[in-house]
Amino acid sequence: MSDLFQGFVQALMLIFTIDGDLYAISARSLQVTLTATLIATLVGIPFGAWLAVSNFRLRNGLIILTNALMGLPPVVVGLLVYLFLSKSGPFGVFNLLFTPSAMIIAQIIIILPIIASISHRTIRSLWKEYRDFFISLNATRWQIILTLVKDSRRSLITAALAGFGRGIGEVGAIMIVGGNIDHATRVLTTAISLETSRGNFHLAMALGIVLIIVSILINFLMHLSIKSKYEQIDDRL
Repeated sequence: MSDLFQGFVQALMLIFTIDGDLYAISARSLQVTLTATLIATLVGIPFGAWLAVSNFRLRNGLIILTNALMGLPPVVVGLLVYLFLSKSGPFGVFNLLFTPSAMIIAQIIIILPIIASISHRTIRSLWKEYRDFFISLNATRWQIILTLVKDSRRSLITAALAGFGRGIGEVGAIMIVGGNIDHATRVLTTAISLETSRGNFHLAMALGIVLIIVSILINFLMHLSIKSKYEQIDDRL
């Protein structure tokens, strides 16, 4: 118990003394995951909305596939991305393997089905409620999608946060495609795994604390932003 307490104290000292390596790893984690979340959100929300308001033969199969991909094993994603980006792969010419770009690609593949599936379910409910109204206005499909996305933006931000939470805690896929290279592709989760295997529990604990703080802080800031926007709308009304 004393070793655990000592490790916790050392972890806090690393955090509050602004350890350079610790904050560089944290910044890289945020860069990779926020970029992947942003791209996945920009693609996933319109795709989920399009699924919600469209009607075509393969629609149900596409919805089932999107929902199934929410449980896609990250190590399988990492393996596939590795094969595509390796020297013998179709995209090896771009030399993206073992770079932050490869990690972002892997995280996008993992995050995208989550955001798309939640967006589909959210917008589908609104579409059922206001379908007749939109038909009476003779609105185009993209006008409908833009209106539904705008009206459900609060729930859709929650979908983006769910994707961010999945990405910031990912280790398997980014370990494979990033290589956990010091000062290049090492992020919080891979660093925790490495330092634990080395027996540097105080550093691993410090990284874990920072990971939790970052996740909570991003969620807090987003919800604070949502609350502020809705308070402004209420004041106008």
